[in-house]
Amino acid sequence: MQNNQTRQLTFRGALTGILGLVIITVSSMYVALRMGALPWPTVFVTVLSMSIIGRFKNSSLQEINVTHTLMSAGAMVAGGLAFTIPGLWIINPGAKIPFLPILVMAICGAVLGTLLSALYRKNLIVDQNLDYPIGQAAYNTLVTGLKKGKESVKLFVSMAASAVFTFMRDLFGWIPSVVTLYPGSSSIAPISMWISPMAVAIGAMIGKVFALLWFGGAILGFLVITPIGISAGWFSDLAVADLFRQNLGVGLLIGTGLAVFVKALVRIIKKKDSKGKKINVAKTSVVPVACVLVFAIVMMALGTDLNILQALLAVVGVCLTCLLSGMITGMSGVNPMEVFGMLIMLLVQVIWNPSLLVLFITAGMVTVACGLSGDVMNDLKSGHMLGTDPKQQILAEGIGGVIGAAISVCVLFIMHKSFGGFGTDLLPAPQARAVASMASGLGSSPVFYIGMALGLVLFLFNIPASALGLGIYLPSYISMIVGFGYIISAVAKKITKASDNTMNLVSSGLLGGEGISGVIIAIISIFA
Repeated sequence: MQNNQTRQLTFRGALTGILGLVIITVSSMYVALRMGALPWPTVFVTVLSMSIIGRFKNSSLQEINVTHTLMSAGAMVAGGLAFTIPGLWIINPGAKIPFLPILVMAICGAVLGTLLSALYRKNLIVDQNLDYPIGQAAYNTLVTGLKKGKESVKLFVSMAASAVFTFMRDLFGWIPSVVTLYPGSSSIAPISMWISPMAVAIGAMIGKVFALLWFGGAILGFLVITPIGISAGWFSDLAVADLFRQNLGVGLLIGTGLAVFVKALVRIIKKKDSKGKKINVAKTSVVPVACVLVFAIVMMALGTDLNILQALLAVVGVCLTCLLSGMITGMSGVNPMEVFGMLIMLLVQVIWNPSLLVLFITAGMVTVACGLSGDVMNDLKSGHMLGTDPKQQILAEGIGGVIGAAISVCVLFIMHKSFGGFGTDLLPAPQARAVASMASGLGSSPVFYIGMALGLVLFLFNIPASALGLGIYLPSYISMIVGFGYIISAVAKKITKASDNTMNLVSSGLLGGEGISGVIIAIISIFA
């Protein structure tokens, strides 16, 4: 196998990527609707691309990298649709949802997600050097998989162990997915922990500060704010306390993202980077970017029920939320993309009195764009580590995103007809149900704005408020296992005297094993 810079986006790679894309997109749509989850496909498609493209004598690491970038692009587009649009049918089971506006929205979301991946790549991957644990796992899998010796053994033994564990848990049901640590009371919600090798690995890879802040956010939200608030009479019950907690967490996330966005914008205006050095903003790059944004606004206004101002707001919202999505994915390996869709949807609702179709199309476009940009940043991270040409990766992302959008919309409508609707026992679509419930309003807007202001202030003091916000917002079972994962890695490292490289390889294997088995289980589920 060669390690050159010329053979990257090839015909055979594109053909392999598209064939894999169809499988990954369809399976991701099914899992998102059936399980309310979306297994990261990055390591799975890395292994698949390596198995196929690596057989050619003149192949290269960069060609494999570009191929798996194209292959994985459709998964998060499918997730973006599955997490939002079924809410229309959940609210009104007999509704006849038009096909064309959903297709236009999905393609526009994929195009914008690709564009913003290109724009934000340098800031998030090169300048901030965010972890992107799933991207690192893909890189380690690709590089170590071509070698022999102890390093490859460490990676693939841990990957195999994680895959076997996941099959026993999810396919056969021999291991519980979640264990209850505290059953709950009138003032404290039940505290649970996810049994997940992938989450343990993420906790190990994101570092002490972010992992402990994330864990601390969960403690603050579930064991401090909620019980004290109920005891003091601030909240009438757990449901009201949960709404407060979730809005505070989302506010912290949005405040941090807004601060990063404004700071980056100021640097562009001043033409100086984070170190004060002068940067050149090429005028030739501004024109095509502006053209794509205007094209998306016009297409949304002409091809959907959004008016021109609503389309403009939706596209501006995508520009902000895709940055936040890429940042949070880089720090934590988690991409709460439907949250960003709900926020822009609610903003449209505050300004206008739109139809349900307008609300869900807005949420869908934002979620698709955030899902695609957040996912492909993992591929761009591994590409940066491999020395892949980012332009060829972005082109592959665009091809995969648009094809994945068309496939996803068709599959969504076919599944609706075949299964008799969404929100049922067969296809519960839990995220879409949450979006449907949020269509009635924010619920606790003052605390959302307080959280947003707090996120801005904490950012000024270089405190990763997004980690705190994740812990406060996300269910306790995710935050607990991430914190536990960091503690396990720290103790194991101290006892075994293992190097950072060894810990990273083992963590990559654990993360990749669950990701691979999750996709395989999804494919099995479709045929079953």
